[in-house]
Amino acid sequence: MKHSGTLWLLLLTCFSGFSQETKDSIIIDSRDIKTFSSILEKTLLFVDKTAALPVEEVLQKPFFPLSKSVYTKPLPPGKVQSSYFLKFHIYNDADTIQSFFLFPGSRFEKIEIYKIKGNVVLQSSLNDPRGFQKMLLAPKQRTTFLTYLKPIKNENVIINPELVRAEFLDNFRLMMLYKRSEITRFGYVMSGVLVMMILFMLTNFVISKKNEFLYNAMYSLCMFLLIYFNSFALRSTSEFSNFFISYLDFFLLVTGTIFYIAFTRSFLNTSTKYLYIDKLLKYSQVFLFIVLISYTALNFFTNLFPLQNLLENTMKFLSLGLGLYFIVLAVKQKNRLLNYIAAGNAALVFFSAISLGLIIAEVKFVEIYYSSLFYYYLGIAFELIFFLLGLTYKNRMELIAKTREQAVLKIQSEKQEYETQITIMKAQQEERNRISADMHDDLGAGMTTIRLYSELARNKMGENAIPELEKISSSADELLNKMNAIIWSMTSSNDTFGNMVAYIRSYALEYFENTGVNCRFNIADNLPDIEVIGEIRRNIFLVIKEALNNILKHAKATEVTITLKREQDVLTLYIQDNGVGINPEKLRQFGNGLKNMKKRMAAIEIDFHIENNNGTLITLQRKVKSY
Repeated sequence: MKHSGTLWLLLLTCFSGFSQETKDSIIIDSRDIKTFSSILEKTLLFVDKTAALPVEEVLQKPFFPLSKSVYTKPLPPGKVQSSYFLKFHIYNDADTIQSFFLFPGSRFEKIEIYKIKGNVVLQSSLNDPRGFQKMLLAPKQRTTFLTYLKPIKNENVIINPELVRAEFLDNFRLMMLYKRSEITRFGYVMSGVLVMMILFMLTNFVISKKNEFLYNAMYSLCMFLLIYFNSFALRSTSEFSNFFISYLDFFLLVTGTIFYIAFTRSFLNTSTKYLYIDKLLKYSQVFLFIVLISYTALNFFTNLFPLQNLLENTMKFLSLGLGLYFIVLAVKQKNRLLNYIAAGNAALVFFSAISLGLIIAEVKFVEIYYSSLFYYYLGIAFELIFFLLGLTYKNRMELIAKTREQAVLKIQSEKQEYETQITIMKAQQEERNRISADMHDDLGAGMTTIRLYSELARNKMGENAIPELEKISSSADELLNKMNAIIWSMTSSNDTFGNMVAYIRSYALEYFENTGVNCRFNIADNLPDIEVIGEIRRNIFLVIKEALNNILKHAKATEVTITLKREQDVLTLYIQDNGVGINPEKLRQFGNGLKNMKKRMAAIEIDFHIENNNGTLITLQRKVKSY
């Protein structure tokens, strides 16, 4: 048993020693790397699914050949959250120190290289944001390197390590750029086109103040940033490039789509013309906004990239489906302007489907026609072309409508000018009649007053001549006030109902001042704020003035009540005195005054009534809508 145990111990020691040795077939000879070379076949891999193991513990874990793993293709979403360790051995046969750069692959958030001796970490290098890690090889020595890789949150992470001699690094970078130079140049051309589109939209917005141009400018800005930064990211492996590819490109895509939907709703006026389409677009905006918030939260506050990736792909497929549904609805409407927008969406959906198909099929990039970006850029280009066609059509239709409107306005203007000439002729005749009536109502009443006071002055000449002569002077002043009233009625700045009421009230109170007649006003609170043209104000004022003059001359009244009320859409003015009333058999005492009052009210379509009602009651009535 002792001999047997010793034999097993010896075999175990030999096996352990054999396992610690490195086979010559997996040692990289520095002489074989003339410029740059892939070391995929001689690299070992360990996957830390916890993404938390320290380097010393990783060295105790079993590594397996990278070339025989599934990790040389784009990483599945469920494996992006893991950490990856590459181990390889390099022998420097030269007598001098050799320097190389390791390029482990594309799209890593963090890269660290460690020199290893046995199970001991000797040295580590800092993370190079450009993705190239420098390594120094001592002469005539074999060196083991361990590389730590932390992928970014993206589906296009590929592990494909390459060694590049230091003196060939710049050429290697140029070769990498040249592989995608065509799609990069195409992206920059599209960026320039979008800049012109942004300026064009902003100019239209400043001129027309229409929100649709601002929304399209914001959409074009998002697409410009998306394409420009994407072209930049293809030429760089910087931290910003990684941030753009892992988050910012999706943010710009969704934000731009939200602005494009807002533009479509405003440009087509869907809220009034296409209610169902408007509801669909509105819900699409809300859905995209929720997706954007959720995607942002998953990206910055969780490590659930599979869910984040599922959300992104779901949004893309649903957007394609909604785009197709919108196209079907637009075609059914048979509206040319709507069809232009639908055609642009159809082009974008078609090329986006091709782009998405290339991504899903993992088609290898050979030339520009194999690039998913190329077809997505084409979709945006065709969408802009159809939008410009739609804008041209819309402007032409608006120009035609405006021309027709101007023609109608011209005809109406000529008709109105003809009617104005007839009105002027009528107005001139009416003005002559008005002057004749005013001379009776104003100058006649004034002359009557002068006559009365002249008689009083003659009767009292002996004792008190001077006061009566002063009354004559006051009467002359009253005539001047009447002229001012005529001027007031002709001034257009006084064309408000409130101004007219205030003027009549002021005149009535002043008229009965020192006459022994108590004048009271009752004015309703719900009077309308309407315009009253000069002709109406003048006629109403002169009728009221004549009524007050008759009360003072004939009614023998001690009280006058003027009431203005509104009942629904009817305005009514009552002038009530407590005098002797009017005798229908003796109406000739009013002479032409009453006839003129009725004539004036009939001219402006106001109902006029005069009757006995515990004195004399005059009623003026008219509908508010007639003003």
